[in-house]
Amino acid sequence: MCSCKRSWTCPSFSHLYALPREVGLSASKLDEATALLNQLVTDRKLAGAVAGVARRGKLVYLTAVGAQTLEPRVPMTVRSLFRIYSMTKSVTAVAVMQFVDQGRVALTDPVSRYLPEFAEVRVAQPDGTTRPPSKPITIEDLLLHTSGLNHRTSSEYRQAAVRAREVALPQFVKNIVRVPLMEDPGSRFRYSESSTVLGRLVEVWSGQHLDDYLDERVFRPLKMPDTGFWARADQRPRLTTVYSLSEGTGLRPIEIETVPFTERPSLIEGAVGLVSTVGDYLRFAQMLLNRGELDGQRILRTDTVARMVENGFSPAILTQRGPAIGWGLANVNVVLDPAGVPYPANRGEYGWDGSAGTIFWVDPSTQLVTIVMTQSVPADPDRVRRRFKTLVQEAVIG
Repeated sequence: MCSCKRSWTCPSFSHLYALPREVGLSASKLDEATALLNQLVTDRKLAGAVAGVARRGKLVYLTAVGAQTLEPRVPMTVRSLFRIYSMTKSVTAVAVMQFVDQGRVALTDPVSRYLPEFAEVRVAQPDGTTRPPSKPITIEDLLLHTSGLNHRTSSEYRQAAVRAREVALPQFVKNIVRVPLMEDPGSRFRYSESSTVLGRLVEVWSGQHLDDYLDERVFRPLKMPDTGFWARADQRPRLTTVYSLSEGTGLRPIEIETVPFTERPSLIEGAVGLVSTVGDYLRFAQMLLNRGELDGQRILRTDTVARMVENGFSPAILTQRGPAIGWGLANVNVVLDPAGVPYPANRGEYGWDGSAGTIFWVDPSTQLVTIVMTQSVPADPDRVRRRFKTLVQEAVIG
């Protein structure tokens, strides 16, 4: 656990620290959560992991197990850096909603108002032809993944070479509009590359590169010094290795991207591009739980965050996806019916994950933030996420 003394600000993470019992958590249950992670390392299901829990605004649990690299062995530490992949989307959503807060952008604005390339998008038809969409793609459609755009790994986008870390954002936009939409905007949830389009919109609105904007308006105000789109030279020794778990061969290192996260990519990607630490992301998640503020720094208006973390789907789209879990403008799952969730959860809980093994949950009802970071493909070996979350939920005793 964090070595910082209680009631002090942890110098590495700028987060108040408390003993579990002081905030109504069972230390023994948190010890079980650590034992779970250690067992998965022993069983060679994971190379290592870092996990953190905050309650009522105080850090109560922060632990590192295993190794960030196996050969040569480099121990995992609480400052190890992780590729957080789709947890990037929530950060990009915050940047977008800052412009909504300022009255410079409306969620109903068509994307083509700011990115003219989107005026020419077409919708794919079953017979191979295309037609104009029934309505323009809006900013809200991008945030809710109801734009008709597709996922970065889809066969359509791979064949058209839409996305690569060697491609700059303006070219990415040109690439993505050349491929027809999968359906009319607003008609269906389809998890997609929309957050990278949103990142380009932030650049257009701000006149800054996305990484510079986020550093100035999100990371520095929230004291997130280790979060960015690539590992700087001084950070590289702390960057974890991604391991693939396969039958027979066990854990083997893999490179997911052609441009590694130790280099500045051409594509500053609002959907999947960030590296971060558990400590940094705890601060971001705590800001959301605090409805837009942390340590006197207001990032978003209170009512804006309230809207971002509630279900934004229409009844029709919610029915398509399943009524137990909605989706918020913050690019998070939102629990609507805890009985339909495969782990202990409360109504209104929200969070999201990353495809290389990271995940976060925020539970307003218990004032709890939980984060687990690994670097693993598949992302959830031996159901580590729900098992860890279950133990944390069981730790709540008051």
